[in-house]
Amino acid sequence: MSETTPQPEPTTTLYESGSGLSDTTMPMVVYVLHLVGLFTGFLAGIVGVVLAYINRGGAQGTWLESHYTYQVSTFWIGILFACIGAVTVPVLIGFLILPAVWVWVGVRAITGMNRLSKRDALAEPETWLW
Repeated sequence: MSETTPQPEPTTTLYESGSGLSDTTMPMVVYVLHLVGLFTGFLAGIVGVVLAYINRGGAQGTWLESHYTYQVSTFWIGILFACIGAVTVPVLIGFLILPAVWVWVGVRAITGMNRLSKRDALAEPETWLW
């Protein structure tokens, strides 16, 4: 009798699991959470960035990886400038920075949703612009 060692089951990701979800569902959810976060003080954005971090590993090497990277960058840069804006409110500069951050996050989320719906990768996901 020969003993065979059991082979580990291959790991699957959302993109290959046949879960019934489109491969663009989770990135779209994260973009929507970024937009909702504009009205909840970034609380929904926190959930979005956690989902982006969780799913980015499973999308490694695919065109969706650029979207997750873009979403993570959008969150952290947005938080950075929101904090700068909040700190500078007493000297009135914050009243200019905070609306600019709000618009910037909104434009990046909508731009990302548009590219995602076209199934396009983002050429420079770590850029600070669009």
